[in-house]
Amino acid sequence: MVERPRLVATDLDGTLLATDGSVSPRTAAAWRRLGELGIESVLVTARPPRWIDPLRDIVGTHGLAICTNGAFTYDVGQCAVVDERGMPRSVVLEVAALLRDRFPDVGFAVECADGMYREPGYPDPHAEHLPDMPFQPIEELADHLVVGKLLAARPGEPDPEFVSVVTELIAGRAEVAFSGVGALAEISAPGVTKGVALQSWCDERGVAAQDVWAFGDMPNDLPMLAWAGRSYAVANAHPEVLAAATHQCPSNDDDGVARILESLVPPSGRTSGE
Repeated sequence: MVERPRLVATDLDGTLLATDGSVSPRTAAAWRRLGELGIESVLVTARPPRWIDPLRDIVGTHGLAICTNGAFTYDVGQCAVVDERGMPRSVVLEVAALLRDRFPDVGFAVECADGMYREPGYPDPHAEHLPDMPFQPIEELADHLVVGKLLAARPGEPDPEFVSVVTELIAGRAEVAFSGVGALAEISAPGVTKGVALQSWCDERGVAAQDVWAFGDMPNDLPMLAWAGRSYAVANAHPEVLAAATHQCPSNDDDGVARILESLVPPSGRTSGE
């Protein structure tokens, strides 16, 4: 049996979840079993809070999720955002103006604690699966809204170069992340990343980095993986993640996270290397 962590943190899409977004019985069982072992667990994802509720069977009624690349901490059991690290409206508008000037075809949306607000020109690949969301120009956002993440997207295939240009354009004004979805830049307040949010949550509970295992697959996971004492890249991960992680595991479709967690105490009838 390997030495146990105090806390396990994992990304969702491309890491804990299968490619089709489902959760295998093996992965669900391994994740839920962490609580029985006295090991804390946290989901750390680019997903907004509203996309966490369907996963309650995995995390349990008292689960916690760090959402929107670190902007919101979400109590799954209470269905409530319990902490916010938002972008000031002035920064949102400044960044949007810079990007519109450089990319006339860019469309914007924002993730807030109460849902998404998007422009008619925002090319949302998930729109058909979402409830109706308000359409309005980004400049008309209400002052009271806390923007967790500004989404800037262009029509077309995944385009890391677009994200690189956005990063250069708004350097010093905000954080930019790429999670592999379309030609999409995910923009957060300065200093807000998955790693910073996870570290803050652990610091409040006296959990040291060396006692944390973290799993991920895309560049937006790199701050979290760099902070954790042990980091795992799934086999299907982005090359930068594969190079940065301290360890590797099988792909998301091969229950990679579950296989590592089972090494803590293999379930009856299965060896840890199966």
